[in-house]
Amino acid sequence: MTNAKKKNLKNLAITIAVLVAVNLIGTKVFQRYDMTQDKRYTLSKTSFAILENVREPMYIDVFLDGDFPGEFKKLQTETQQLLEEFRAYNSNVQFRFINPLDESDNADAEKRDIIYNIFKIDNPVVSDKEKKEIQTSIKEIPDLDKAVLESFAGSGMIPARVTMNDKGKQTEAVVFPWAIATYQGRSVKIPLLKSAMGASTAEKVVGSVQHLEYALANAFNTVANAKEKKVAVIKGNGEMHDLLMADFIKQVRQNYFIGTFTLDSVAKQPAETLSFLKKYDMAVITKPAETFTDQEKQVLDQYIMNGGKTLWLVDQVNIEMDSLYNQQGMNLAFPRDLNLNDMFFKYGFRINPTLVKDLNCAPIALATGEQGSASQYSQYPWFYAPLSYSTSNNSIVKGLDPVKFDFANGIDTLKNGIKKTVLLQSSQYSRAVGTPVEVRLDMVQERPEPTEFNKTGNIPLAILLEGKFHSVYENRVLPFADKSFVSEGKATKMIVISDGDVIKNQLDKDYRPLELGYDKWTNKLYGNKEFLSNCVNYLLDDTGLINIRSKEVTLPILDQQKVYASYTTAQIITVGVPIVALLLFGLVFTFVRKRRYGR
Repeated sequence: MTNAKKKNLKNLAITIAVLVAVNLIGTKVFQRYDMTQDKRYTLSKTSFAILENVREPMYIDVFLDGDFPGEFKKLQTETQQLLEEFRAYNSNVQFRFINPLDESDNADAEKRDIIYNIFKIDNPVVSDKEKKEIQTSIKEIPDLDKAVLESFAGSGMIPARVTMNDKGKQTEAVVFPWAIATYQGRSVKIPLLKSAMGASTAEKVVGSVQHLEYALANAFNTVANAKEKKVAVIKGNGEMHDLLMADFIKQVRQNYFIGTFTLDSVAKQPAETLSFLKKYDMAVITKPAETFTDQEKQVLDQYIMNGGKTLWLVDQVNIEMDSLYNQQGMNLAFPRDLNLNDMFFKYGFRINPTLVKDLNCAPIALATGEQGSASQYSQYPWFYAPLSYSTSNNSIVKGLDPVKFDFANGIDTLKNGIKKTVLLQSSQYSRAVGTPVEVRLDMVQERPEPTEFNKTGNIPLAILLEGKFHSVYENRVLPFADKSFVSEGKATKMIVISDGDVIKNQLDKDYRPLELGYDKWTNKLYGNKEFLSNCVNYLLDDTGLINIRSKEVTLPILDQQKVYASYTTAQIITVGVPIVALLLFGLVFTFVRKRRYGR
């Protein structure tokens, strides 16, 4: 054996040994590297903490599969890569991509599974017998594609209809930007595409990728972790009926215990009422219409002093949209006295008895005539329905769709050592209108000039307060004796919204609650539901899940107009150039070979 052969064998043996050693080390040491500039595939510590609680298989069905535009292909790719990151750190995370309208031979069985899985999200199946009966009835459905579409729409997972443009040829496609996560029999819907009024499909996809980790981690947390925190919906002072806030209650119930807590017992047993209220982690006060007694105020005040979180949705002006639908088409808006002003002032804010009039507003639909037997409706701008677009980087409102208000009041913040953050405000073209004032439907004909709103806009409509509050009864006579009274409270948080209707959902013709934020008259969906859900999560979240929403992701999107303009050039570069280069290489290689070995 020559020295050269010995040397080659030695090198081969060393190479094999190194490869074996690297593989052995790789099985013991796990490390993934995110080479993207924005670290979009690097999971947060909160996501890791949630994954640690997934000890059994968690199944994720992603319905982003099929033939659809490039923007949705990008969303599909980003979703798949992020799910692969989750699975890399916990093999119990199992996912698959499904086309709900697949036309292949074996698609019918999968469609029946989709219909059943969607059904059991809102209708828990309690026995094997019930499961068999439901699946048997699903097998008898003649038109599965129609049933799939109805199942998605009925569960609130509205498909997106998009137009695909291929060099001038337009076709429509139905896309399902949704997923369902199932763990230990519990299922939850995952929205993958954020709606954004006025945004293009590409802009929606960019916004969706920004919040993709939050959407997935929040869903995993919902199904994998048991409920712990308790939310009290305060009643007893003319607050909003549960049916009008049913979608909010349904949303909160996914992660927390929620129930009604009445203050009626305060009159006879104030100390006992306070003791029971302290067992709740958060209190929601929704549009009270009746005056609070001093005893009721002390109960709420001491609840806050003991670290209780509060979400206030308060109207300081008495006016309802329904009250305008009369023969005169008008009503009087006047201040409402809830006996809370001194309490709010002590906490560091004031809700003014004014109405915010904003040029950046939501439309209303009014009957303008009849055609045949049906009324004709037209949409008009309603200046007392401000649309608030978030400009804050706070995780509650970052990237949020516009939130719709109705007859909102202005909020002033006062200096008292409490940290205050303005979450939502009116536009720069807005002003506060004093009350009492006459409100008329025919004001839709007004066309105010922007100059009328010079330096009067940007009025706070929702604020976050954090810190150690001082009791409103500090150095004052207490309405009732309380041995546990404290004048300076524990560190806590509260959110104040100057409009109770932000939480209100509309009802359909059968008086069933519609999705929060959806306006059935104009067919528009606003960001109210996400905003309030984020508020609750921020106030109660100890894991930092809500902070994932602050993640910055830069997603490059192709300019379709430039693509169409340079379509032929791109084809030549991507297809023709490699072929020409290969031919030139072949010719040069043949020429060199003939010169070397042709002699």
